[in-house]
Amino acid sequence: MRTPPSVDHLRAVGTAAGLDRVGVADVAPFTDVRRTLEERKAAGLHGGMGFTYRNPERSTSPAEALPDAKALVVGARGYRTEDAPPPGEPAGRVARYAWRDHYADLRTGLKAVAAELKAAGWRARVLADDNALVDRAAAHRAGIGWWGKSANLLVPGEGSWFVLGAVLTDAPLPPNRTVVEDRCGACTRCLTGCPTGAIVAPGVVDARRCLSWVLQTEGILPRHLRAALGDRIYGCDDCQEVCPPNRRATVRPPQPRDRPWAPLARLLDPDDAEVLRWADRWYIPQRDVRYVRRNALVVLGNVGDGRDPAVAELLEAHLTHPDPLLRAHAVWAARRLGREDLLALVADDPDPDVRAELDGALDP
Repeated sequence: MRTPPSVDHLRAVGTAAGLDRVGVADVAPFTDVRRTLEERKAAGLHGGMGFTYRNPERSTSPAEALPDAKALVVGARGYRTEDAPPPGEPAGRVARYAWRDHYADLRTGLKAVAAELKAAGWRARVLADDNALVDRAAAHRAGIGWWGKSANLLVPGEGSWFVLGAVLTDAPLPPNRTVVEDRCGACTRCLTGCPTGAIVAPGVVDARRCLSWVLQTEGILPRHLRAALGDRIYGCDDCQEVCPPNRRATVRPPQPRDRPWAPLARLLDPDDAEVLRWADRWYIPQRDVRYVRRNALVVLGNVGDGRDPAVAELLEAHLTHPDPLLRAHAVWAARRLGREDLLALVADDPDPDVRAELDGALDP
């Protein structure tokens, strides 16, 4: 009869391969999480997001991803990295989770655990950063952390700066039976610290107002969210930055491949291939660089200097761009920077979105 590796052994293997936390959960369906996903999707709070919302039944039923599965070995890897000063040119700030491919480091640890299980004769499948599993629910059940009011999972003593994943296996591993109790207490800093009020109740995020998701949507960027976007070009860390437990997180040194800032001139380059090279790890709708440029124009309107000739050149190039989506956002950026004189370039533009920007009032 086969004997599976011990949980302590698998934890040691995962830790040696770069994981910071390892726990084991059973594979019973996450029925409460499924109900929550379905309710929030019905209420529109998902904002059109796919991922685990696409098929809640699948993403909350671990055993569907591997017949005869018996356990989830859940891994967490921290990614809190030292602050990086902005460059000396207009640039967009990148959320820490996207400075580099932290999921690659996570998968390295999970694959090491999976290899150990396979070597012992068991099947194992790595699940990370896909729509097959609600990772936070698995990590909570595995005893790695608690559900925070920000809707992130918080690890005791370290906070929420973690990427999460799991190894699904048919090995009969003993699951964790100890739940990490809520430690947020009366604190509501993540709710009040969200720049758009997207955390509408403890643990409830309205994706339609969450800047991380808004930056990944198609179409016109909602006008009432543009000023709040500030210098964020990809993702938003505000709910984590204000969270008291996160101040105790282990801070990793920066790596040469880190990209904490994105020069806006690079993202507004007319060469599509150049833009995609810079934003290669980002989620871009349809992999269409127009959405990168759209976001960059809004950030330019928030952080640029309208008197700077280089900024004026970028505005002019996009006010005359063949894509009306970019012309519309260039109108907003030009007005935001006090360059109404440049709007003569689109004074007779027939596109309805461009006309709406010309006729609309700037939000404070």
